[in-house]
Amino acid sequence: MQFGRTTFSKFVIEHTRGGHSELGALLIDVSAAVKGIAALVGKGALSGWTGTSGAGEVNVQGEVQKAIDVASNEAILRHCEWGGQLAGMASEEMDEPYRIPDQYPRGRYLLVFDPLDGSSNSDVNVSVGTIFSILKRETAGDGDPSAADFLQPGDRQLAAGYAIYGPATMLVLSLGSGTHGFTLDRENGNFILTHPDIRVPEETREFAINTSNERFWEPPVQRYVAECKAGKSGVRGVDFNMRWIASMVAEVHRILMRGGIFMYPKDNKDPAKPGRLRLLYEANPMAMLIEQAGGAASTGRRRILAVEPGELHQRVPVILGSRQEVERLERYHGEYDAGTDRAFTSPLFSERSLFRADAS
Repeated sequence: MQFGRTTFSKFVIEHTRGGHSELGALLIDVSAAVKGIAALVGKGALSGWTGTSGAGEVNVQGEVQKAIDVASNEAILRHCEWGGQLAGMASEEMDEPYRIPDQYPRGRYLLVFDPLDGSSNSDVNVSVGTIFSILKRETAGDGDPSAADFLQPGDRQLAAGYAIYGPATMLVLSLGSGTHGFTLDRENGNFILTHPDIRVPEETREFAINTSNERFWEPPVQRYVAECKAGKSGVRGVDFNMRWIASMVAEVHRILMRGGIFMYPKDNKDPAKPGRLRLLYEANPMAMLIEQAGGAASTGRRRILAVEPGELHQRVPVILGSRQEVERLERYHGEYDAGTDRAFTSPLFSERSLFRADAS
């Protein structure tokens, strides 16, 4: 053990003094939940929590729940409900906000979270994670908060973070003054500050997107990805590498560590869904972390943190990472919407329908 290093507890206590000590206490409870989930995930099949949660059980998103999703959700609820800092919680795995039990005092904060992002990868031993966000309840009173209390734009977040369960467990946090990374020392159980003031490089030569959905993308995204794939022989004049892990935590962590751009854009695969990722549980927390590290986060048409939520489980398109690439994609969307973009051509797919119509 290296004595004198900054622990997570020391960091949050020092940064929440002066009227925000309850926020620090809540973050310490969140970190305790993360340690429990890390131990559970680290056991893999030995934990007994592999497979689905039960015959045909699905969450509010219509997705089949894995047993480890349910266990992770329960871990956060149990670790955070008792301390007196929270008015309520909302989770990707629950239809409605979670009510703080009557035996516990109520506080002024709201916790929203995705208990185990990328859990479909857990059976194949790929990095997964927990994402969380903390808001202040705006309505007065001691009663239970309604769903409307959680519907705040991301720029009102007091804190946001994620844990990644990989070769090492890390907890990445922003309190609105930079993005900082802590690594779990498994020998003494402390998170230690190892990555202070993370900065995302403004430029990148790496992009992450699920290209199997290419035929469903809007033309601005097709244009951008085609330029990246063309490499030195294309208009960009440089080669790009493509990555895709299918775990948002892992994708964002890579970008924070070495730069890049992550895209889960709007598409027409399911017209009923304007985006794929959840605004409150995934997009807003990650956007705050990326912006606080000098990057940018957009829907393609507007800053994610400026989006006004309309419902608890709202989905949005997400484009985030190195600032110059995000701004380029925003420009492409603006040109497309204004009708001033150059025509995009594909050997198979047209701009607005599956196959090009006969020119005659």
